[in-house]
Amino acid sequence: MDLHFASIAELGQLYRSGDVSPVEVVRCFLERIQQHNGQMRAYLTVTCERAIAQAKAAEKMLRSGVDLGPLHGIPIALKDLFHTAGVRTTSGSKVFDDFVPKTSATVAHKLEQAGTILLGKANMVELAFGPYGINPLYGTPPNPWDLERVPGGSSSGSGVAVAAGLATVALGTDTGGSIRIPASFCGIVGLKPTLARVSRAGVTPLSWTLDSVGPMTRTVEDAALVFEAIAGSDLNDSVTLCQPSMDVISDLYNDVSGMRIGFVRDPFCDHADAEVVSAIEAASHVLTGLGVQVVEMDFPEAREELDDELDGRGSSLIMPVEGFASHRDLIAGQGDMMDARIRDRIAHGNTFSAVDYALVLQKREILMARAQKTMCHLDALICPTLLTVAPRTSEVGTAPARLTTRLVNFLNLCAVSVPCGWSLDGLPIGLQIIGKPFDEGSVLRLAYAYEKATLCHNKHPDGF
Repeated sequence: MDLHFASIAELGQLYRSGDVSPVEVVRCFLERIQQHNGQMRAYLTVTCERAIAQAKAAEKMLRSGVDLGPLHGIPIALKDLFHTAGVRTTSGSKVFDDFVPKTSATVAHKLEQAGTILLGKANMVELAFGPYGINPLYGTPPNPWDLERVPGGSSSGSGVAVAAGLATVALGTDTGGSIRIPASFCGIVGLKPTLARVSRAGVTPLSWTLDSVGPMTRTVEDAALVFEAIAGSDLNDSVTLCQPSMDVISDLYNDVSGMRIGFVRDPFCDHADAEVVSAIEAASHVLTGLGVQVVEMDFPEAREELDDELDGRGSSLIMPVEGFASHRDLIAGQGDMMDARIRDRIAHGNTFSAVDYALVLQKREILMARAQKTMCHLDALICPTLLTVAPRTSEVGTAPARLTTRLVNFLNLCAVSVPCGWSLDGLPIGLQIIGKPFDEGSVLRLAYAYEKATLCHNKHPDGF
């Protein structure tokens, strides 16, 4: 077994049988990072000494009969906006190049308590504001499937680390698709939970009404295991306090026969590349073969949000307004240290009025209520995660690449991107399964059944 591409369950079985130790696995990963990170730029900081110390502690605990659960001894990467006590946290910006937090983000602490081993902090778009993964300050990570193409952002390093076997799992954030975009471009699984599911305390913010935290993994089961570990109420993030209970793992393996999902063609497939549409259609047939009732449907809220985006409203207004509110002092005092494109995008938030912002929030509430009615008789929706495969870095323009992802954040839905095929050029294509608020269980259950039926997750990029 290739340890670099082993799942959480596979590593756990090896640990508990005594065939492999956490120290051996972590040393393998660190050697691999040393070999590839110069080219791949997945990590901004590699925590070698800390990782070895954590691995030794994890091994000692297992030998003494102390088992912290499925994540015990699992090597992880954290997007470099999760505060980690004693470890540099840059948020992808030279402004924070020497910032070392004294405390850790809630989710970082939870993962450490669950026994995970931190390999390092993953590269990202500066302040998490960009869909392609471009970062001229620290270097843009190349896509493992084609080094001349972008990995997607803003959780670029997290996506590259998992796809290239430089971490078993990674954590990212998603404001308009920043988990699902690199998941789709890099051929991995990315879960964007409902806004209130996972604490953002200790996470550098972009947009407090849109930011979500979620896992990036190679299998759906791994995503579910990490999600269960990080979800839950946190007094330091008030939006998490009133969430319903969940148990996604017990539901994950249940039969999907009889579930009902909507296949949204317009406005998504109508604007997607032909190869993408073919892959999504094939995925719908797979789900039908599993006993899922797939119905083609209109999603008028999606069309309306897309039109708002094109007019500069919707989440394309919320992100810069809230981003400027969060980072106005940084831009005023140290803006010359930032990537000018990111600085200007955030500063653009200062051009909108309070009325502009209030009207968008009002419209959002209306569309959220309407979307709930549209989805009330469905277990989920399916559509492409993105309309294209990863573009070449040299061809990246200024138009956003996430028309099918932003909607999920704007309507506070949950969604997962899973690999569903490859283009003729061998580039991954992602299937997006969208669920109602707090219904991550249905989304993951469908994704797991699809993954088991296709085994798309078993394919890895050449050279890794």
